[in-house]
Amino acid sequence: MSDPVLTDAAPPARAPWMKVNPPVFFVSSGLILAFVLFSAVFPGQAERLFASVQATIILDFGWFYILSVAGFLVFVLFLMISRYGDVKLGPDDSEAEYSYLSWFAMLFSAGMGIGLLFFGVAEPIQHYALPPVGEGRTIAAAREALPLTFFHWGLHAWAIYIVVGLALAYFAFRRGLPLTIRSALFPLIGNRIYGPIGHAIDIFAVLGTMFGVATSLGFGVLQVNAGFNYLFGLPTGPLVQILLIVAITGLATLSAAAGLDAGIKRLSELNIVLAVTLLLFVLFAGSTIFLLQAYVQNIGAYLGSVVQRTFRMYAYEPNPWLGNWTLFYWGWWISWSPFVGMFIARISRGRTIREFVAGVLLVPVLFTFLWMTVFGNTAIALDLSGAAPIARTVATDLPVALFETLQQLPFSSIASGLATLLVITFFVTSADSGALVIDMITNGAAEDPPVWQRIFWAVCAGLVAAVLLLAGGLQALQTAAIASALPFAVVLVIICYGLLRALQTETAGSSIDLSLAAEAPPAARTGLSWQQRLDSITHYHEKEEISQFLKGTGRPAVDAFAAQVGQNSLVPSVEQDEDQLELTIPHGDHGTFRYTVRARSFRAPSFAFAESRKTHGAERRHYRAMAHSSEGDQPHDVTGFTGDQLINDLLNRYARFRHARRLT
Repeated sequence: MSDPVLTDAAPPARAPWMKVNPPVFFVSSGLILAFVLFSAVFPGQAERLFASVQATIILDFGWFYILSVAGFLVFVLFLMISRYGDVKLGPDDSEAEYSYLSWFAMLFSAGMGIGLLFFGVAEPIQHYALPPVGEGRTIAAAREALPLTFFHWGLHAWAIYIVVGLALAYFAFRRGLPLTIRSALFPLIGNRIYGPIGHAIDIFAVLGTMFGVATSLGFGVLQVNAGFNYLFGLPTGPLVQILLIVAITGLATLSAAAGLDAGIKRLSELNIVLAVTLLLFVLFAGSTIFLLQAYVQNIGAYLGSVVQRTFRMYAYEPNPWLGNWTLFYWGWWISWSPFVGMFIARISRGRTIREFVAGVLLVPVLFTFLWMTVFGNTAIALDLSGAAPIARTVATDLPVALFETLQQLPFSSIASGLATLLVITFFVTSADSGALVIDMITNGAAEDPPVWQRIFWAVCAGLVAAVLLLAGGLQALQTAAIASALPFAVVLVIICYGLLRALQTETAGSSIDLSLAAEAPPAARTGLSWQQRLDSITHYHEKEEISQFLKGTGRPAVDAFAAQVGQNSLVPSVEQDEDQLELTIPHGDHGTFRYTVRARSFRAPSFAFAESRKTHGAERRHYRAMAHSSEGDQPHDVTGFTGDQLINDLLNRYARFRHARRLT
């Protein structure tokens, strides 16, 4: 099998009104629309099908979810403490693009979502009223309710996100591959990531993200409906909920059309302010000392039981609690992983793997634990004291529980209005951001994709959420999350293996590079004189300059090298376009050597996690000529090299190729 090469596939010519990767876009949208039509035309059959699918997955594949998620947590902890923890998500000389304070603030925002509003009261109360084992509504049940909630929202959830985010950041920033899920499979299948296998991976990611976002939107509209009922007397029911989905999805499309800086970025900042305000209000309006004590004790109880709960399957005492809670959450987090993974990847360039894993595991988790403690323990204390029948409310009308809890605090109407507004803003940013991520996956890294494509996916998310509510309510939402995550869970296992393979290759490659460098004179090691290096550091190149470098310096040098190699019974080939120059030298059963130089642009990052190029069209970009070979080395800067220096760099890479295959 030929050796892989870290190159981007040249996208085919596309009409200006539509820029998509056709197999991924049309297959994904076709499957989603087929699901919507089936569920809308045959709601009764769809509801029965959802129930059957959920039961089958829980019975036959529950063990796979439990084992996979446990493996993801062990894997990321291993990377953090191993020698791979020192590897940077970018070139070795890269620096973090954000300070710790800014980075932690954005990780904090990533940990927020509709789910915290919906489940902040509902889940702890349900574990308190109906625990998996033992009697409910007791002190013992209250003591265990929050550690159970922490288990579902804690380290395991963020380990799933880390797998995706770390793979995206590593292969995009350190290896120069596109920021897509398929890139993580490059060490295993090489350039075939641009073929049917890569398309299938992206399709799974689209379906998982769509159903994960739709599940959140479904929970969100139930909460909004309950809030409007409490504040304004608006009736609750499917018709009202569908109208709310239409209205709020309309706001999401306006946000998409407004662009990131005027839309999602400002809404994301508003979300943080509103969420922290609501959290602090409940903390200080309630039993502050009790809540802080409970926070510390809950964390200790969670850590003391995390291993046992990780692997508990209730194999000897079958319990529907596992499917209704743990497996639902594992499926939901897996469905959300492309979305959140993209966020944390985009803000983490320049961090080491150790910093990345430690920061992403600790910061959002500790905040989420504080949120759940403040809202959950407040509700449980009210129910235990008899001040409000929160447990009974959860059993009859789950979304109302949050507002009944807030009603027992001062300024309850203001707090309830704030909570409802927060759910709406989360709804809009979830729909808009999810649509943006799906558009990035389906447009094939297109330049300036048209806005209508993101609007199309935002509308699809609203449609799927509406249909799921009509076809089975909460059970349908849970089934969508669990079922859509199953194929992507398999992809995540493969991603872990591919990432580990890439890290092992990099380590091996680095040691070979060092040995070759030790035999080479200083000029060969540095490639440039000090004057050239200084000019390269201080000069910002336009794209035309790099294109001219590829044509005027790169092509003659590579042609000369190929001509010399061709005298040794080998058949090299050279291909070039405006942005890339590639040399290929087949070696039969020993594989193929490739050396690629391509133009790569650099720009300053923004707060928004996944921005289109159009958003930053007015910003200054600078370009570099980045070279890499099929030997797994990270892209390195060859801007300003002379022809001889470029040949020398190529020769070092080719020598390593032949050495590794015992050809010398």
